Amino acid sequence: MKIKSIMGALGLAVISMCASAQVVSKDSINMLKDRKQVLEVNKRLTERKLELAELENQVQEKTDAVAKTAEQARESAEENQKAAERLGEDPQHKKHARRASKSAGSAHRDAKRARRAQQNLEKLNRNIESLRKKIADDESKLASLQGS
Repeated sequence: MKIKSIMGALGLAVISMCASAQVVSKDSINMLKDRKQVLEVNKRLTERKLELAELENQVQEKTDAVAKTAEQARESAEENQKAAERLGEDPQHKKHARRASKSAGSAHRDAKRARRAQQNLEKLNRNIESLRKKIADDESKLASLQGS
Protein backbone atom coordinates (compact mmCIF):
# COMPACT_ATOMS: atom_id res chain seq x y z
CA MET A 1 0.00 0.00 0.00
CA LYS A 2 2.87 2.34 0.87
CA ILE A 3 4.51 1.53 -2.44
CA LYS A 4 1.34 2.41 -4.35
CA SER A 5 0.98 5.75 -2.60
CA ILE A 6 4.70 6.57 -3.10
CA MET A 7 4.46 5.57 -6.78
CA GLY A 8 1.30 7.64 -7.16
CA ALA A 9 2.95 10.68 -5.57
CA LEU A 10 6.03 10.22 -7.73
CA GLY A 11 3.92 9.86 -10.89
CA LEU A 12 1.94 12.98 -10.00
CA ALA A 13 5.20 14.91 -9.49
CA VAL A 14 6.54 13.79 -12.87
CA ILE A 15 3.31 14.74 -14.65
CA SER A 16 3.18 18.15 -13.00
CA MET A 17 6.81 18.84 -13.93
CA CYS A 18 6.15 17.90 -17.57
CA ALA A 19 3.06 20.06 -17.72
CA SER A 20 4.81 23.06 -16.20
CA ALA A 21 7.83 22.70 -18.51
CA GLN A 22 5.63 22.99 -21.62
CA VAL A 23 4.08 26.31 -20.68
CA VAL A 24 5.74 29.14 -22.63
CA SER A 25 4.62 32.72 -22.30
CA LYS A 26 3.18 34.55 -25.28
CA ASP A 27 5.87 37.21 -24.97
CA SER A 28 8.54 34.60 -25.52
CA ILE A 29 6.73 33.27 -28.56
CA ASN A 30 6.33 36.74 -30.04
CA MET A 31 9.97 37.52 -29.34
CA LEU A 32 11.05 34.33 -31.13
CA LYS A 33 8.79 35.14 -34.09
CA ASP A 34 10.30 38.62 -34.30
CA ARG A 35 13.82 37.16 -34.24
CA LYS A 36 12.87 34.74 -36.99
CA GLN A 37 11.48 37.57 -39.10
CA VAL A 38 14.62 39.67 -38.55
CA LEU A 39 16.78 36.74 -39.65
CA GLU A 40 14.68 36.17 -42.77
CA VAL A 41 14.84 39.85 -43.76
CA ASN A 42 18.56 39.92 -43.05
CA LYS A 43 19.13 36.84 -45.21
CA ARG A 44 17.07 38.29 -48.08
CA LEU A 45 18.94 41.59 -47.77
CA THR A 46 22.31 39.86 -47.97
CA GLU A 47 21.26 37.84 -51.01
CA ARG A 48 20.04 40.96 -52.77
CA LYS A 49 23.25 42.83 -52.02
CA LEU A 50 25.24 39.97 -53.52
CA GLU A 51 23.06 39.99 -56.63
CA LEU A 52 23.44 43.77 -56.89
CA ALA A 53 27.22 43.46 -56.75
CA GLU A 54 27.15 40.86 -59.54
CA LEU A 55 24.94 43.06 -61.71
CA GLU A 56 27.09 46.13 -61.12
CA ASN A 57 30.13 44.14 -62.22
CA GLN A 58 28.41 43.46 -65.54
CA VAL A 59 27.76 47.14 -66.32
CA GLN A 60 31.25 47.86 -67.69
CA GLU A 61 31.17 44.74 -69.84
CA LYS A 62 27.79 45.69 -71.31
CA THR A 63 28.89 49.29 -71.85
CA ASP A 64 31.95 48.10 -73.76
CA ALA A 65 29.74 45.80 -75.85
CA VAL A 66 27.46 48.73 -76.72
CA ALA A 67 30.40 50.86 -77.82
CA LYS A 68 31.93 48.03 -79.86
CA THR A 69 28.71 47.09 -81.65
CA ALA A 70 27.89 50.75 -82.35
CA GLU A 71 31.30 51.20 -83.94
CA GLN A 72 30.84 48.04 -86.03
CA ALA A 73 27.41 49.26 -87.14
CA ARG A 74 28.86 52.64 -88.15
CA GLU A 75 31.67 50.99 -90.13
CA SER A 76 29.23 48.65 -91.86
CA ALA A 77 26.98 51.56 -92.76
CA GLU A 78 29.94 53.44 -94.29
CA GLU A 79 30.99 50.37 -96.23
CA ASN A 80 27.44 49.91 -97.44
CA GLN A 81 27.31 53.54 -98.56
CA LYS A 82 30.52 53.13 -100.57
CA ALA A 83 29.23 49.93 -102.17
CA ALA A 84 25.96 51.66 -103.06
CA GLU A 85 27.86 54.57 -104.64
CA ARG A 86 29.93 52.15 -106.75
CA LEU A 87 26.75 50.41 -107.84
CA GLY A 88 25.16 53.78 -108.63
CA GLU A 89 28.01 54.59 -111.01
CA ASP A 90 27.50 51.34 -112.94
CA PRO A 91 24.06 49.83 -112.12
CA GLN A 92 24.54 46.93 -114.56
CA HIS A 93 27.74 45.66 -112.97
CA LYS A 94 26.99 42.30 -111.37
CA LYS A 95 29.96 42.29 -109.00
CA HIS A 96 29.09 45.75 -107.61
CA ALA A 97 25.47 44.68 -107.13
CA ARG A 98 26.47 41.58 -105.17
CA ARG A 99 28.87 43.58 -102.96
CA ALA A 100 26.22 46.22 -102.32
CA SER A 101 23.70 43.53 -101.37
CA LYS A 102 26.13 41.81 -99.01
CA SER A 103 27.23 45.06 -97.39
CA ALA A 104 23.58 46.03 -96.89
CA GLY A 105 22.95 42.72 -95.11
CA SER A 106 26.02 43.22 -92.94
CA ALA A 107 24.96 46.75 -92.06
CA HIS A 108 21.49 45.49 -91.15
CA ARG A 109 22.87 42.72 -88.90
CA ASP A 110 25.37 45.02 -87.21
CA ALA A 111 22.70 47.65 -86.55
CA LYS A 112 20.48 44.95 -85.02
CA ARG A 113 23.34 43.78 -82.78
CA ALA A 114 23.97 47.36 -81.68
CA ARG A 115 20.28 47.82 -80.80
CA ARG A 116 20.24 44.57 -78.83
CA ALA A 117 23.40 45.50 -76.93
CA GLN A 118 21.84 48.86 -76.03
CA GLN A 119 18.63 47.17 -74.91
CA ASN A 120 20.60 44.71 -72.77
CA LEU A 121 22.42 47.57 -71.06
CA GLU A 122 19.15 49.41 -70.41
CA LYS A 123 17.58 46.25 -69.00
CA LEU A 124 20.59 45.72 -66.73
CA ASN A 125 20.33 49.29 -65.45
CA ARG A 126 16.58 48.83 -64.77
CA ASN A 127 17.30 45.62 -62.86
CA ILE A 128 19.98 47.34 -60.80
CA GLU A 129 17.66 50.22 -59.95
CA SER A 130 14.85 47.83 -59.01
CA LEU A 131 17.19 45.83 -56.81
CA ARG A 132 18.41 49.00 -55.09
CA LYS A 133 14.80 49.92 -54.26
CA LYS A 134 14.17 46.45 -52.85
CA ILE A 135 17.33 46.69 -50.74
CA ALA A 136 16.26 50.07 -49.39
CA ASP A 137 12.84 48.62 -48.51
CA ASP A 138 14.45 45.66 -46.76
CA GLU A 139 16.83 47.91 -44.84
CA SER A 140 13.97 50.10 -43.61
CA LYS A 141 11.95 47.01 -42.65
CA LEU A 142 14.93 45.58 -40.81
CA ALA A 143 15.48 48.86 -38.95
CA SER A 144 11.83 48.95 -37.89
CA LEU A 145 11.96 45.32 -36.74
CA GLN A 146 15.13 45.85 -34.74
CA GLY A 147 13.79 49.06 -33.24
CA SER A 148 10.72 47.39 -31.77
